[in-house]
Amino acid sequence: MKDPYSVLGVSAYADDEDIKKAYRELVRKYHPDNYHDNPLEDLAEEKMKEINEAYDAINAERSAGYSSSTYGSSRARYGYTRQDSGQSARQNSSTSNNVYLRVRQAINSGDLATADRLLSTIQTRDAEWNFLMGSLCYRKGWLDEARRYYLAAVKMDPGNMEYRQAASYMDMQGSFYRPARPGMTSNDACSCCSTLIAADCCCECLGGDLISCC
Repeated sequence: MKDPYSVLGVSAYADDEDIKKAYRELVRKYHPDNYHDNPLEDLAEEKMKEINEAYDAINAERSAGYSSSTYGSSRARYGYTRQDSGQSARQNSSTSNNVYLRVRQAINSGDLATADRLLSTIQTRDAEWNFLMGSLCYRKGWLDEARRYYLAAVKMDPGNMEYRQAASYMDMQGSFYRPARPGMTSNDACSCCSTLIAADCCCECLGGDLISCC
């Protein structure tokens, strides 16, 4: 079973409010409505199922009587071996997640300047940062750079299907990744990809940056 805390991107020591906040952010990010008529719609649904199951598992565990003193055994069961980094690390992670969500929304709406500015404020170049930067480059028509960033994201988080899907689309040079052109409608495959790219994804893959992954 996948570690539910890892799925939600929180520490096993996170309080209920932090867990609820992380859950809501992921729901907004991967909600199926964001991927309607999108090639990543099925992946988004799978991701939502995984998120809901993780949230339910955590709530069930805590309702059963787990307290902070018993989280050690829970962490061991899911493979945790190191001390939690603390409140500061949780706050930094939450801040980055909020910025990433805004970046996805900006890319999805075509506000590339804002997406670029937000990404420049993030100091840690993690897998999500590379994925979103790849999505931004794609939307700008910089396909070589987009592919490079997507591959970097996959290398850093090889288990993320959203990242792998984006890199795969670029390699296949499919129609889903053709740069948008003036006059194209929302029904065009390109537009579909756009949503993908930002969605959460922020990439056409992201289709919102996600999937299985996600």
